[in-house]
Amino acid sequence: MIAWRYLRARREEGGVSTMTWISLIGITLAVAALIITLAVRTGFRNEFVDTILGSNAHVTVYSSAYMDGNNPSNAITDYVEWTNALRTVPGVTRAAPLVRGQVLSTYRSSNAAVEVYGISYDDLLTIPRVGQTPDDAWGDISRFEDGIAIGSGVARSLGVGVGDKIKLISPEGAKTAFGTSPRVSSFEVVYVFTAGRYDIDKTRAYLPFAEAQKYFNRTGAADEIEVMVEHPERVDDMAIPLLTAVGERGMVWTWRDASGSFLRALDIEDNVMFVILSILVLIAAMNIVSGLIMLVKNKGRDIGILRTIGLTQASVMRVFFICGAFTGIIGTVAGVALGSLFAIYIDSIMQLVNYLNGGGAWDPSIRGIYALPAELRFIDVAKAVSLSLGLSFVVTIFPARKAARMNPVEALRYE
Repeated sequence: MIAWRYLRARREEGGVSTMTWISLIGITLAVAALIITLAVRTGFRNEFVDTILGSNAHVTVYSSAYMDGNNPSNAITDYVEWTNALRTVPGVTRAAPLVRGQVLSTYRSSNAAVEVYGISYDDLLTIPRVGQTPDDAWGDISRFEDGIAIGSGVARSLGVGVGDKIKLISPEGAKTAFGTSPRVSSFEVVYVFTAGRYDIDKTRAYLPFAEAQKYFNRTGAADEIEVMVEHPERVDDMAIPLLTAVGERGMVWTWRDASGSFLRALDIEDNVMFVILSILVLIAAMNIVSGLIMLVKNKGRDIGILRTIGLTQASVMRVFFICGAFTGIIGTVAGVALGSLFAIYIDSIMQLVNYLNGGGAWDPSIRGIYALPAELRFIDVAKAVSLSLGLSFVVTIFPARKAARMNPVEALRYE
C-alpha cells in the first residue's frame, strides 16, 4: 500500500512520477528493441536456411578427377548405379543426377548469365521452392520436357514471359578442325519460378536431363548427384554413409560447406547484437536507480516516522524494492506487447517505411531475400523478459537498502 501511494504521488507531494515515467518508457523501448531484434534475427536466419534447403541440394555427390583417354574428367558415367545406391542410404529422401553448366542467355537485345541445371521432370517436381510453389510461379510445369524453366530474376533481366523463346550460348560447343565453336540453341520458356532467394532467381534455369546432356556434351554421363536428406541439420552425419554407398571415387559437398561461413557470421552478429541491446536494457534499468534515490531522499521524513512507529528495516526495504520492481515489471510487460506487435505486423510496417522512403528500403540484391522476416519464439521472449526483470530487480536493491539503513533520528532531527 505504501509503495503504491509513493508511485502515484505527485511531485509537489514529494513523489517522483516524472522519473518513474521516464524509467517506464526506457524499459519498454529497450525490451521492445531486444524482442524485435531477436525476432528479426531468427526470422532472417530461418528464411535464409529455408531458401537454401528448399532450392539446393542438401548434399552434392560428385566424382574425383580421373583420366578419360587423354583428358581429365569429373563426369559420372555410372550415375544410374550411384543414384540407386544413394537412395538406399537410411535418411536419404531423394537422389537425382544433374548436368550443370554456365551459359549466356539472350532474348532480343537483352543478355543474362545463367547457370543451367539438367534434371528430369519427376525430380524437378520434388524441389520444394521450385516445383512445389504454384502461387509464386507462372506457366505449366507439366510442359517442362518441351522447353526450359527459368527463375523470375532471369525473366526480368531478359524481359521474357511464358511462351517466349530464349537462346542459350555455351562455349562448350562442337569441336571442329578450326577449334571449338560455341553452341547456340533456342528453348521455349514454359515455367517461371520464384525460389525466394534473389541470387537463385536471377541466375538459375532448368533443362530436361536428356536435353542438357546433349547440349553440354555429357552424353551418357552426369556432373553430380543431388541428394536430399530427412534431417538437413544433421547433414554432417550423412557424409560417411553416402561416401560408402558410391565408392572410393565419390566426394561430397554439403549445404553447410557452401553456406557455413555466412551462417557463422550470422551467429557472431547475433551474439554481438544481444550484448549491445542488453547494455541498452541495463541503461534503461539504471533510470530506476536514479528515480528511487530521489524518492528515498524526498521520503526521508516518512521513513523516520515509519521506523519510529515500529516498521522494520526489512519492511522499509520491501517498500522501495516494490517501487522499483513494479516499474520494471510494467515496463517489461509493455515492452513485450510492443515488440510482439511490431514483429507480428512487420510486413505492414516495412511497407509503410518503404512508402515513406520512396521505395528501395529493402534491397533483395544485397539482403538475398525479398522481405524482412520476423519469427517470434517463446525462448527469445523469455530471454528478453528474464534479462529485463533480472536487471530491474538487481539495480533496485541498492537504493532500497540505503532507505532501510536510514537512521530515523537523523531523518527527523530537523523536523
